[in-house]
Amino acid sequence: MQELDVAQEAARAAGEVIRRHFQHGAIARAKESGSGTYDLVTDADLEAERTIVQVIRRRFPTDAVLGEEFHRDDVAAPRLWVIDPIDGTSNFAHGIPHFAVSIGFYEAGQPACGVIYNPIREDWYLAERGQGAFHNGRRAKAAVSERLDQVLIGVGFYYDRGAMMEATLATIGDFFRQHIHGVRRFGTASLDLCSVGDGLFGAFFEYTLSPWDFAAGALYVQEAGGTVTTARGEPLRLEKTSLLASNGLIHQAALDVIRPHHP
Repeated sequence: MQELDVAQEAARAAGEVIRRHFQHGAIARAKESGSGTYDLVTDADLEAERTIVQVIRRRFPTDAVLGEEFHRDDVAAPRLWVIDPIDGTSNFAHGIPHFAVSIGFYEAGQPACGVIYNPIREDWYLAERGQGAFHNGRRAKAAVSERLDQVLIGVGFYYDRGAMMEATLATIGDFFRQHIHGVRRFGTASLDLCSVGDGLFGAFFEYTLSPWDFAAGALYVQEAGGTVTTARGEPLRLEKTSLLASNGLIHQAALDVIRPHHP
């Protein structure tokens, strides 16, 4: 579809911006959002978002855009682009090459396609509704594990260092008591979701994510044969929410661990 082509073009253009800043060293500062000194933004985030929107609006000038930094169009718009210019800004700011551009396109309230791109690793993750998910051209497939004691679990921490953090830590403890193989926390939700779709994680959860964190990645999981809901097992909506993504086979078992601690 042409929107997928545009998303790739926009991600590639943003990737050039991000690489330039990464090579010269990024200067991070705290956002003015009240989330604390660990919710960071860099000039690369801002320039990359502008670049993405410019590419999109050259082709689709009337489409709505919801971006992490400064685009806040109506999420109910019939054609909506949901973008995170750098998912994993903390990694980016500290020189860790694990971050991504995330661009999801929604039509009539449903995810139609998505692109997640790590410009340092040259990793491309593409998904199109009904057409599958692909990592660097290879079809993605969620893991076939049927039990929690057969998988790794991915986890994300929100910026809250109080009750939300304690709930997440308690959940991790309960997962270990289910004899999982281990927990991984890489700090980039979009790529964590791709790890579920690629069969590396059996599941990934986080108690608070914004739409731009999961708009593309959730579709990637679903098109790879996985399942995505809130951490309470409810349908995922395009709003700030909790999230559980899994291979589908262990979804209920993971929910049984996660739901009791939901803040």
